[in-house]
Amino acid sequence: MADDLTIPDPAPVLELVEGFRRSKVLFAAVELGVFDVLRLGPSDLDELGTRLGCQTDSLERLLDACVHCQLLTKQHGTYANTPVSTTYLCQDSPRRVTGYIRYSNTVLWKLWDRLENAIREGTHRWPEVYGWDGPIFDAFFRTPESQREFLLGMHGYGLISSPVVVSAIDLSGFDTLVDLGGATGHLAVAACSRYPGLKGIVFDLPTACPLAEELVAQSAVADRVRVQAGDFFEDPLPEADLFALGRIVHDWSEEKILRLLQRVFARLPSGGAILLAEKLLWDDKTGPRWAQLQSLNMLVCTEGKERTLLEYEGLLTRVGFGRVQGMRTNSPLDVVWGRKP
Repeated sequence: MADDLTIPDPAPVLELVEGFRRSKVLFAAVELGVFDVLRLGPSDLDELGTRLGCQTDSLERLLDACVHCQLLTKQHGTYANTPVSTTYLCQDSPRRVTGYIRYSNTVLWKLWDRLENAIREGTHRWPEVYGWDGPIFDAFFRTPESQREFLLGMHGYGLISSPVVVSAIDLSGFDTLVDLGGATGHLAVAACSRYPGLKGIVFDLPTACPLAEELVAQSAVADRVRVQAGDFFEDPLPEADLFALGRIVHDWSEEKILRLLQRVFARLPSGGAILLAEKLLWDDKTGPRWAQLQSLNMLVCTEGKERTLLEYEGLLTRVGFGRVQGMRTNSPLDVVWGRKP
């Protein structure tokens, strides 16, 4: 009996063994349209089976798992969405993240299946999984529809993080913000909404601009935010005293990051600033979990990784930025800040 007291609790291992199953419950429920059907009103199992085209016994198992995951409620055999599901998992919600969920299910799932090889070789898995090699983000958008859905998913993430990012540091002294790789414009809109004297420019590839223009036009600051097409590695950057890069730096190799930062530094006037929105690793890299798992995600699907504040400071100071500081937030993104002397 005494020996039994020295046996460690297996809970951490067992939790991880089933971790991927919980993710797949979410992925499958989104893909099958469970939350969209229930957006129209609560339903019982038989009605849901008919509307979703699913066998009821198997569907019941999925629905009950969603209840345990707090994505659905169940009362007297009738299922309904929770507020979280209605907000983030329904196609008609402006805050939905379903595009990124579908991308995780159909694309990232297969890349993560080759994580061991990514660790051994230190490279992304696009060639191994999809037989494709070339500019990283070309494979993300095979059709205009898939591009739009992915960007809307990232837009949902942006609506969570961008208001927190732009409030983490005082931007009131700046005139023009350029959000490089700004996608749907959520960061520029959040910044201009908080700072009435600020103008914004969303700078992204031509294929991303139509959706950005559409969503910016729906905002209350549309008269102060414009969209400009361009490649931030190649094309002239807009004139501004503040540049933002949200979830951009972590995509690329150090060589490309330094090239991009040098372009920004050269374009900024003296006293101008750069804002990086990324999730910071702790100094010893033992957390937080979100940043650690995102760093592994960058390994399997990009050239990049997540970094500590000290590592970001090293990149920024190498190209000339000073007064570098970091602000941790309770959102999916933290802030790294630097000034041009």
